[in-house]
Amino acid sequence: MVVPSLKLQDLIEEIRGAKTQAQEREVIQKECAHIRASFRDGDPVHRHRQLAKLLYVHMLGYPAHFGQMECLKLIASSRFTDKRVGYLGAMLLLDESDLSQGIQPVQGLALCTLSTMGSAEMCRDLAPEVEKLLLQPSPYVRKKAILTAVHMIRKVPELSSVFLPPCAQLLHERHHGILLGTITLITELCERSPAALRHFRKVVPQLVHILRTLVTMGYSTEHSISGVSDPFLQVQILRLLRILGRNHEESSETMNDLLAQVATNTDTSRNAGNAVLFETVLTIMDIRSAAGLRVLAVNILGRFLLNSDRNIRYVALTSLLRLVQSDHSAVQRHRPTVVECLRETDASLSRRALELSLALVNSSNVRAMMQELQAFLESCPPDLRADCASGILLAAERFAPTKRWHIDTILHVLTTAGTHVRDDAVANLTQLIGGAQELHAYSVRRLYNALAEDISQQPLVQVAAWCIGEYGDLLLAGNCEEIEPLQVDEEEVLALLEKVLQSHMSLPATRGYALTALMKLSTRLCGDNNRIRQVVSIYGSCLDVELQQRAVEYDTLFRKYDHMRAAILEKMPLVERDGPQADEEAKESKEAAQLSEAAPVPTEPQASQLLDLLDLLDGASGDVQHPPHLDPSPGGALVHLLDLPCVPPPPAPIPDLKVFEREGVQLNLSFIRPPENPALLLITITATNFSEGDVTHFICQAAVPKSLQLQLQAPSGNTVPARGGLPITQLFRILNPNKAPLRLKLRLTYDHFHQSVQEIFEVNNLPVESWQ
Repeated sequence: MVVPSLKLQDLIEEIRGAKTQAQEREVIQKECAHIRASFRDGDPVHRHRQLAKLLYVHMLGYPAHFGQMECLKLIASSRFTDKRVGYLGAMLLLDESDLSQGIQPVQGLALCTLSTMGSAEMCRDLAPEVEKLLLQPSPYVRKKAILTAVHMIRKVPELSSVFLPPCAQLLHERHHGILLGTITLITELCERSPAALRHFRKVVPQLVHILRTLVTMGYSTEHSISGVSDPFLQVQILRLLRILGRNHEESSETMNDLLAQVATNTDTSRNAGNAVLFETVLTIMDIRSAAGLRVLAVNILGRFLLNSDRNIRYVALTSLLRLVQSDHSAVQRHRPTVVECLRETDASLSRRALELSLALVNSSNVRAMMQELQAFLESCPPDLRADCASGILLAAERFAPTKRWHIDTILHVLTTAGTHVRDDAVANLTQLIGGAQELHAYSVRRLYNALAEDISQQPLVQVAAWCIGEYGDLLLAGNCEEIEPLQVDEEEVLALLEKVLQSHMSLPATRGYALTALMKLSTRLCGDNNRIRQVVSIYGSCLDVELQQRAVEYDTLFRKYDHMRAAILEKMPLVERDGPQADEEAKESKEAAQLSEAAPVPTEPQASQLLDLLDLLDGASGDVQHPPHLDPSPGGALVHLLDLPCVPPPPAPIPDLKVFEREGVQLNLSFIRPPENPALLLITITATNFSEGDVTHFICQAAVPKSLQLQLQAPSGNTVPARGGLPITQLFRILNPNKAPLRLKLRLTYDHFHQSVQEIFEVNNLPVESWQ
């Protein structure tokens, strides 16, 4: 007996009633066999029902490719029920005549298919038909046509000019779906076409009027959510205003009052109101808004930090992190709330709070912020320890009020999370201690105590071993008044270093530090050196080649060159630290001297000022060498002008360098070394964009080796228009008095094609002329 074919509803019930996956497969296999037989028989009446069942089977993940031809047959049918299922199932064939038919449901189905599956070629061919449908009397067809136009613009941006004229007329619509779709279409046009952006800046007052009506009177009660009038339309209008007001003074001025009204009148007790407020904040920060309005936006984000919803707190932290560079003082007011977010159990929230807390550290709050961050370091998750430790070390390096505080901070980090610190932490601390002569006794006693308590933190052990080897005599003297008295004898110090050498936790590099410390103590201690010589000779047969070589050399020094040992192992000379570690007074005096050098002399004659201008155009930025006083007579001026060609020729220009390229975005470096100050290098970075989409929120940060000094000037903007628009330029001033090889590390962050991009890379192929 042949089992009859099931209806769609019965099939769904039977599949859901299957208790095992095997039963479900059995039901589907039987029904697929009935569907195949029906297709073979060519039953035109029930074909759409069979295909509907097959689509459900496909949604469950089972193969349904044998129904593709049936989809084409249903699309070609004249019955609406067949066409509906055919378009839904296949999305493979689009007949242009369906767009021009007067049957609205058929036009809607064809437009939906085109907006979902339309290729670039189909979009180019059917764009005129869609443009006609944009002005059809039926709101149903116009709404579908607008969504199709959005897809066409995304697929083929050069079709922008086709849809510009109808958009202005569609903005006058009262139909919610048409108005929302029109705002979306204009947004896509402005993001992909500079001409469209200029065209639609004229409708900013109209958009402001629409949004003000939504805020004050409401649009329609059926589209209100939780007391907020049509939040989806408000959000779309705010996004469009953000694009239109970016880098445009007149448009920004037009929308300032409205944004203040939205920011103060929107209800924040519901999620819909928070969404509108967040888009308002983003718009305020992207346009050229008033200073008071920007402070209001930061305060809104500060209130978001107190919200119970974790998602709202996360977007608030992320937004404040973007604003901390441009509105540092306003964000600084919410520092206590940001610090509270460090205690969040959610890892993503605590990570964002950590990044923002580190960005808020400055010279005035460094002590308080370091206490909070060090407390967080002790209890933070393991995956955050490396970032937290690295951030604390960098902040202490930049804003340390005193050298002792700096040393204490680094020691706390090494003690708490020594295995998570950066590779250069050991070298930085030894250099810092070596340059602070007045803190040698304090440092060696602090490190000795820390080493006696824990020898598992390898960076801490390495620094302690180095310090004990250098200043072991100060440790034994016990004349440090800044900490509690501690009586240490020679045997205890040697035993501790031997413990480090024998520990299974010690790395080969750590053992090297300890062995060298023992060797240096042979000239610092007053007792017999036989114990040290025995330890050194033992490691002469060590399996580690580096440690073995060091031990053999030290043993040779004992046996053959003992008369030179004291001179060879004397203390390291004091090290002067550069860059962020220099005293603030020296830094300020240096900046003042540079400003005085760069300042023009107002009492110079006009002709002398002209020659100064020529020097500036040649790139001079150091001491300006003024020519002799010019004779004010015409004859004298002529003589000096004739003498100008006798000036020595300028140095050969340094070639430009392209260091980055991705999806049409390029970064080029150009170099200038002023002849008056060869130690100074001026690097101009130029960011260009040859893609089809604008680059927004562009930020370029740089770092150089510690022997160099870097100063970043403010960039010319943060948006690079598409298709070779006006580029962004930024000036780097690098002082390289020792002519050290130049290396540059760059970090780029920007938004491109609705995606956030971050690139970190190192430039090692800089021209030799830029530093030699």
